[in-house]
Amino acid sequence: MLNFREPAISLVEKFKVDTILFPTAWLNTLPLLSAVQYYSAWAMGTRVNVLAANIHKPSLDITGSGIFTPNGPKAYHFDMESQSGKLLIAEIEARPRLSPTYPPTFNWSLHASGLPHFSPESLVFHNSIYFDNFTFTELAQEAGNYTVCQKNLCCYLNYSMAEKQEDEVYALGVFDGLHVIEGEYYLQICTLLKCNNTDPKSCGQRVDTAATRFNFFSLSGSFNTNYVFPEVLLSGTQLAPGEFKVLPDGQMISEKGLSKPLLVAALFGRWYEKDSPHPTSTTP
Repeated sequence: MLNFREPAISLVEKFKVDTILFPTAWLNTLPLLSAVQYYSAWAMGTRVNVLAANIHKPSLDITGSGIFTPNGPKAYHFDMESQSGKLLIAEIEARPRLSPTYPPTFNWSLHASGLPHFSPESLVFHNSIYFDNFTFTELAQEAGNYTVCQKNLCCYLNYSMAEKQEDEVYALGVFDGLHVIEGEYYLQICTLLKCNNTDPKSCGQRVDTAATRFNFFSLSGSFNTNYVFPEVLLSGTQLAPGEFKVLPDGQMISEKGLSKPLLVAALFGRWYEKDSPHPTSTTP
């Protein structure tokens, strides 16, 4: 299970494994935990290759496989329509740590530590994502700077939309706490996401399509953990290879705009030291 320290993180840190083979039956859980979204984020955050083979059962919302590297996905398949699987082939670095393009270690809180605290232009509100109580603020303008905080974590967003759609609402959200459903594990999450409709109470609900394009965004947070996984998911549950990057100071940035409308961008942090003593889960 990629969401726990054991065995995945120990394989990477203690045994210096740089390619993980991951057969799974992963139930897609939008907005933050669809299969290809999290595989790719985990590969980038840990700076290893992940070869993930998911069961293909669209009727059960189980689909999504791929070949993921520290620099993004090389090949992936996400299909909720067809019943047929797909063979994926890609050439990757066998030992990515030896590659000249191997990304540097990230200091996930460095960029955020130097930013001013921007007061939300709209009211702060609370909604649940997979039973976790997030703090949100709505993005009221086509461009701006926002900060939203919960406990020890503050999230900072700078963004510019190509055109704000009147029937779409986006929000900046933060969660810093213990997740207690299907296992107990500690999360620190910053997320920019599209709400299900124009009612702020819909922020955090599942969304599959969007129409609003972003020309630019920068997302960072005052994380207390070194284990942060960067996610960007576009309309139609598509990844965005080459359209964003993470800088050594922990800033996730898309400078040239995204090719498709944005569903969600997130920095998904895991604070393993604050997990329950023996975390377990019934999900992959």
